[in-house]
Amino acid sequence: MEKDNGLVNMEKKPKCMVLSGFGLNSEAELAYAFSLAGAESQIVHFSDVSSGEKSLEDFHIFAIPGGWSFADEISSGRVLANKLSSTFKSQFERFVSDKKPVLGICNGFQVLVKLGALPNIGLSFEQQATLASNESARFEDRWVYLKPQRSVCKYFEGIKFIQCPVRHGEGRFVPKSPAALSQLSKKRLIALKYVDGNMKEADYPVNPNGSEQNIAGICDPSGKILGLMPHPECAVKKVTFPCWTSGVSHEKNSVRLFSNIVKEGAKHI
Repeated sequence: MEKDNGLVNMEKKPKCMVLSGFGLNSEAELAYAFSLAGAESQIVHFSDVSSGEKSLEDFHIFAIPGGWSFADEISSGRVLANKLSSTFKSQFERFVSDKKPVLGICNGFQVLVKLGALPNIGLSFEQQATLASNESARFEDRWVYLKPQRSVCKYFEGIKFIQCPVRHGEGRFVPKSPAALSQLSKKRLIALKYVDGNMKEADYPVNPNGSEQNIAGICDPSGKILGLMPHPECAVKKVTFPCWTSGVSHEKNSVRLFSNIVKEGAKHI
């Protein structure tokens, strides 16, 4: 059952695991966004999963937040992706095969890309893209507009745009080849693009990092795994918006994104 404000009201809440540890540092905001949208959120340290104290099988949504895991050594998300692959890869792949929702934001997106879970065009979990250094050659911290595309991801139903911040130094989405980029479009795996306030694509600073075709987020062929560089979890309250004192805020759009993911997770209870 959905309220008018987009929040989900249900008797049994889906459980959302928000990963933490090793430099991930936006777990509180992400857990709050999912709780606000109707999930039962738990912040779980990586070591609790790898040790067996916690299991992905007990959750219905898996989310990896932003931050600087392992200080972005080698490349952003690489070390954490390797660690995930070597410790609880089988749990993760079962979670994915069950088509439960997976969300990666910022560093979490970088992890999913380096892990091969996104875009996973050939369903082989081979890396097919990367998030490279921003074209501006500096850390970008600004508010952006995002426009949902006609993708296989259904998490953006009822959402015309999202306004939220970006905070990254390595956010430039680069597919490994022109053919891979073509496949993203052909298979409708491009979920979000950077746009201006008029919903038109443009160069920097509208596109804050120089991503190919203004791509801000992608999904896998199932539409259940979503990754994006911007931070919608930091835009679920009007007071966080830069012009909220003038009456301008778009928190309902971000909340609806999380509500849509929660509704998908609820199907697996």
